[in-house]
Formats: sequence, C-alpha cells, structure tokens
Amino acid sequence: MKNTQEAVAMQNPDPPTARRGIGRLRLDPEGRGTRRALLVGLLLLPLLLQPMGTHWVRIADTCLLYVMLALGANVVMGHAGLLDLGYVAFYACGAYLFALLASPHLSEHFAWIAAAFPLGLHAPWWIVVPLSAMLAALLGTLFGAPTLKLRGDYLAIVTLGFGEIVRLLIANLSHPINITNGAKGMGPNDSIRVFGLDLGQPLNLGGVQIASVTLYYYLFLALVLLTVTICHRLQHSRIGRAWMAIRDDEAVAQAMGIDCRNLKLLAFGIGASFGGVAGAMFGAFQGFVSPEAFGLQESVLIVAMVVFGGIGHIPGVILGALLLTALPEVLRYVAGPLQSMTDGRLDAGILRPLLISLAMIATMLVRPHGLWPAPAQGKSLRGR
Repeated sequence: MKNTQEAVAMQNPDPPTARRGIGRLRLDPEGRGTRRALLVGLLLLPLLLQPMGTHWVRIADTCLLYVMLALGANVVMGHAGLLDLGYVAFYACGAYLFALLASPHLSEHFAWIAAAFPLGLHAPWWIVVPLSAMLAALLGTLFGAPTLKLRGDYLAIVTLGFGEIVRLLIANLSHPINITNGAKGMGPNDSIRVFGLDLGQPLNLGGVQIASVTLYYYLFLALVLLTVTICHRLQHSRIGRAWMAIRDDEAVAQAMGIDCRNLKLLAFGIGASFGGVAGAMFGAFQGFVSPEAFGLQESVLIVAMVVFGGIGHIPGVILGALLLTALPEVLRYVAGPLQSMTDGRLDAGILRPLLISLAMIATMLVRPHGLWPAPAQGKSLRGR
C-alpha cells in the first residue's frame, strides 16, 4: 500500500489543490492588477486632460455616453441577433423625458402644472433616470411586439422607420398642445445634484478647481461600469445563452423549448432601457435637447460602433464606441493640414467623414468580424 502511494505521488508530484493554488497565485493577481491599473487610469484621465482644456474632457464624457448606447444596442443586435436601426428613438425618449421633468417647459405652457408647482417642475435626477429607463423599456417592448416575425432586411427597414417616426413626432409636437416645443428644442434643463453637489458648477477642492465636465465624467463612468456589469451578467446567464441560441438559429432554439417571443421582447426592453438612461444623462449634460440630435445618422453611428468593434463582444463594442467617438476629433489635426495644402479646395466638413469612412472600410476588410471579435469568431478567423 505504501509503495502504491509513493508511485502515485511520483506520477503526480503536485496535488490538485496545490496546483489550483499555484494557478491562483499566477493568474489572479495579474488580472486584478490589470483591472486596477485600468480603473486608476480611468479615474485620472479627466484630471490629466483638464489642463489641456475642457474640450478634451467633454469628448471623454461623450465617449462614455456612446459606450452606454453601444452596449444597449449590443444586447439587441449582438446577443439576440435583431438588427435595430431605430435605436436612437430610445435615446431621444430618455433625453426628452428628462427635459420635461427637469426644465420649466411644462410650467410655462400648462397652467394647472404652474398652479401646482409655482417654482416649476424640477424633479430630481434619481427619479427621472429610472423613469427614463422604464419608459424606454416600455417603448422598446411595444415596438418589438409587431416586429417579432420579421428578420434581416425587413426588420431593419421597420426599425429604421420607427426611429424616424419618433424623431418627426418630437419635431411636430408643438401644436395644438406644446409638449416638445418642436424644432426649437427644450431647455434649460436642470443640472444633476449628487448629495448636495451640483455637477453643473465647478468644484473647488483644496485650491484645485475641478470643472463641471470632469464631475459629469465620474458620474458617467460609474454608470458605464454598472452597464458593463449588467451586460456581462446577462451574457453569461440563462437568458443570455437563450438569446445567443435565437441569434444563431431561431428554429432550432424554438425546437429546444426556448420561448423566442418573450425573449425577443425582453431583449428589446432591456436594450432600450440603457438607451433611455443615456438619453437622460445627455439631457442633463447638454442642458438642452432638440430633434436634430436624434437623426438617422446617430442610429447608423451606434450600429457602426457595435459592428466595428466586434458584435456580441462587450470589450469590442466598448472599443468601437471609443474609437468612432474620438476619431472625428483626432482627424481635425489631419483635415486641417490637408485643407491648407489644397488652398481650401477640400472642405473639412466633407474631408473628416471621408477619412473616417476610409478608415472603417480598411479596418473591416482586414478584420471582417470587427477589431475585437468574440473569442469563437477569433478562433474561426485564425483557422482560415
């Protein structure tokens, strides 16, 4: 018996528990260290950009807003496989709800609201933001119900029309009852207050002034981290696996007992709720909303972020949103010299979209599944 145990020990010098412990020592600290370094970098980023001007911090804020939008669209398109070209409608829904509840518009145009709220209807953000998420989720569910039997190009056309209907409805709801103030837009919207701190005003901390855009950056960063956590949990849950089964083959998924109808509606609702939250943050950050901010170009840009980064892969979607939001600003430094070299013959307004399009085309030719595709797609690409 003793000889047998010695032989086994010689064949397996490290017991399983020891090997698992060594694996933890080798892998976990490295991963945690990378995440901690990334988090520290994100926290310090606005403080490093602020000396160069608030313009770059504002770009960082916009990047975070588009990350939230792209992650919400990825739930619908990347996980459930439903092509949604009208996602910007939920973005507009959140922005206008914030403008209605956090601006003097309703009190100025409705006498009974002015009588009930003499100082104006100024709802706090911690009420408006959940309401924006719920309203957008309800709108997404109602919108998804009649499109459940549509697929591919037909679904894309219907969602495209839905987005345009919402934009036109917002632009024309100024008469006979002025609800959205039409093409003039709505504002000024209240800034967000967190524990008595007004994010719309600069903060003096130990003799150092922190700009308003920097304060908004930290709020947006917290919401992005929360969104990433929710999306990650959803992706690895039973619901997420069912969405991916529907995306890969709906007929087989239905034959396996998956309730495709309700899961599609759930995808529309959850994805729309992220768009509603991002819209509410946009309304607070800009202080003004108008229909021009929610046109077809915004929907196409959101879809491009998801596809360009890597559809269905959360890190890839984040990368695509960051690049396509920051790239136009970076190309200002390229379009300017090219315009001067041609004596102004090349308009910067045309040249920048052209350079962005060329960069996207070149990238998609080299990486057809996106810059950072899902691991399964990456393996299939390497196998070719």
